[in-house]
Amino acid sequence: MRVIAIDGPAGSGKSTVAKALAARLNLDYLDTGAMYRAVAFAAIQKQIRPSEIEEITEIAKSLDLELTEESCVVNGVDATTEIRGPEVTSLVSQVATMPEVRIEMVKRQRAWAETRNGGVMEGRDIGSVVFPDAMLKIYLTASEEVRAARRAAEVKEGDVAIVAADIERRDAVDTQRAASPLVEAEDAIVVDTSAMTLQQVVDHVIGLIP
Repeated sequence: MRVIAIDGPAGSGKSTVAKALAARLNLDYLDTGAMYRAVAFAAIQKQIRPSEIEEITEIAKSLDLELTEESCVVNGVDATTEIRGPEVTSLVSQVATMPEVRIEMVKRQRAWAETRNGGVMEGRDIGSVVFPDAMLKIYLTASEEVRAARRAAEVKEGDVAIVAADIERRDAVDTQRAASPLVEAEDAIVVDTSAMTLQQVVDHVIGLIP
């Protein structure tokens, strides 16, 4: 399979780079973070609390998810906008720490790639856990200031300081969780996007393809 794994913290440019890269290479694209957001959205819809781990696990296993580059439909409900909203954002890190939820999502992610014979996949554990044999593993990063500014612009939130605090919180949760923490895979190539344009990053990554 021709899998390109792109991991990294929030605001590093993963989604933007992965989409552009997939378009350039004529490959399918999957935002695995959106899958966890879909689970969080479904839990909120059913008024399930974060402490109810078994219930959230069952939601993950039974989730009817239609995810494309442009849309996210969860159990028949268009949640494209809602999965990026503050309510889901505040819950998704907790959902992503649940081992059984991660097992289910990884199973779905592998099946997605197998049916397409690969693709560009981005998230937190693609190179380290989901596809440790990916043909190329990229770990995107950027300075905290740049990441906060990017995310603030993305969510149209004017207060960069608030966004920076949320990114710091998510970084801590993602790197310290017991199940598939955010780490640099041993054979991943680190790309700092702080001072690079999108075109420069995409060109650089394409040049790294074996």
